[in-house]
Amino acid sequence: MKAIVIGAGIGGLAAAAALKDQGWTVRVLERSPALEPVGSGLAVMPNALRALDVLGVGDRVRALAAFAGDGGIRRPDGAWLSRTSAEAAAERFGDPTVVIPRATLVGLLRDLLDPAEIRLGVAVGSASPGGTVATAAGEESADLVVAADGIGSAVRAALFPGRPGPRPTGLTAWRLLTADPRESGAASETWGRGLVFGVNPLADGRVYCYATAPARPGTAAPDERRELLRLFGSWHDPIPDLLRQADPATILRNDISSLPRPLPALHRGRIVLLGDAAHPMTPNLGQGACQAIEDAVVLAHEVTKGGGPAGYTGARLARTAMVMAKSRRISRLTRLDDPLRVALRDAAMRAAGRLGPNVVLRQAAPVVDWNPPA
Repeated sequence: MKAIVIGAGIGGLAAAAALKDQGWTVRVLERSPALEPVGSGLAVMPNALRALDVLGVGDRVRALAAFAGDGGIRRPDGAWLSRTSAEAAAERFGDPTVVIPRATLVGLLRDLLDPAEIRLGVAVGSASPGGTVATAAGEESADLVVAADGIGSAVRAALFPGRPGPRPTGLTAWRLLTADPRESGAASETWGRGLVFGVNPLADGRVYCYATAPARPGTAAPDERRELLRLFGSWHDPIPDLLRQADPATILRNDISSLPRPLPALHRGRIVLLGDAAHPMTPNLGQGACQAIEDAVVLAHEVTKGGGPAGYTGARLARTAMVMAKSRRISRLTRLDDPLRVALRDAAMRAAGRLGPNVVLRQAAPVVDWNPPA
C-alpha cells in the first residue's frame, strides 16, 4: 500500500513514520526547500508522549526534553492565581508534560524516514478523493493521501468548499527562545488584561517563551522585541530580562486563527486531513502538535487494521472537536480586558486553586488522559 503525505511538519512526518511502521510505502511532499522553520519550543503532553511511544521515539523525547516542573497561572504582578503539581500530574496521567525545542522533535521524526522518502521543494497543485496528487512534475496516484498541509490547507478547502475556513481570533502570538539570565528554572503562564505570557525552561539552559495580545490581522512591528517589551516589560520577573536577552531576528510572530466549527468529516474518499489541516485550534491548551501526533498513530491503525479513512474520522472527529472547543473557551477567558471581568475571572481562578491540584487535573483529564489504539 502506498501513501502520499502532503506537508513535512510535525503531523506529516509523524503520519509518514506511523504508516511506514505499518508496512506502507510512503512519500512526503513538502513545498518548502527545507523542513518547517524552527526556532521555538513545544510542550509535549502525556497523550502525545504515548503516541510518540508508538512511533518508537517517546524515550528519546523524554531524554532530550525538560520535564515541566510545578507551575501555574500568575498575574502580571507575580501573584499566583492557581498552582499545578508536576508530581501529581505525572502520577495521575502516567507521564509528565515535557518541553522540547521544536527543531529537536522535527529531527527525531525526520530520522524515522529515509531521505529518499521526503521530497522538498515540491508544491502540490491538487489532490483528488480518488487518490491522485498533481504537482509540477505530473500526477501520482496512491492508496492514501494524507493532507497535513497546515492551517491554510488548500486540500481542506477543495474537499469542503461550502464550509468556512479558519477565522482570525483577533489575537497575535509571538514565540521565541532566549537565555535565562537568572537560571530560575520556573515555568508559568501569566494572564493580564487581554495579554498572556508563558515561560518554559528547556533542557539546554534556554527558555521557550510565548505571548499573545489583541491585534488586527496582518499587523507587524518594525522591532518585535521592542513591541514585546512595550506590552510586557513592566510584568513580573523574569519576563523583562528574558525579553532583553532575546535576539529580535529570531522572534516569530503569527496571527491566531481557528476553525469556527468542526468539519463534517476528516476524510473524502482516499484523502484524509490531519493536524492543523483538519482541526486548527487556538494554542491555549498546547494541544495543536499533540493532536496531530495522535492523528498520525490513529490514522495508521485505522487504514491498516481498522475501518479505513472512515474509521479514522470516526475515531478522531469527536475528540478533536472537544479539544478545539475547550481551547477556544480558554482563549475567551484570556482575552478579557474589562477590569471588572478580569477581577472576577482572577477571583474565580484563585478560589478554584485553593481546592488543590486535583481540580486542575480533573479539568485536564478529558484531553490528556488518552491512549493510542492497541
